[in-house]
Amino acid sequence: QVQLIESGGGLVQAGGSLRLSCAASGRIFGNYARAWFRQAPGKEREFVAAISWNGGSTDYAHSVKGRFTISRDNAKNTVYLQMNSLKPEDTAVYYCAAGPKVDGQYDYWGQGTQVTVSS
Repeated sequence: QVQLIESGGGLVQAGGSLRLSCAASGRIFGNYARAWFRQAPGKEREFVAAISWNGGSTDYAHSVKGRFTISRDNAKNTVYLQMNSLKPEDTAVYYCAAGPKVDGQYDYWGQGTQVTVSS
């Protein structure tokens, strides 16, 4: 059974940092693009960041560019999202995803982890 398990969410003050992790279990995702999405209450799910299978290409939403960094460790089948200079508007459930192409559809999704940024 393919599973993506997010961790690292929590409550932080504005200006603080969090590091999210997403580990794969049940399958090997070394050749899969990885991405992070988020969804706030009453909002549509939105793209946050993506990384190609070998880490050579990354893409970020404009709202997080310069503050968030996506990275991956294929030996651990894990993708990370380092979030710095957090803002209250970053508050959302963050979801990890995996798919065959960085600019394609994502076939596997995690259960989500809550990030709350207080003002």
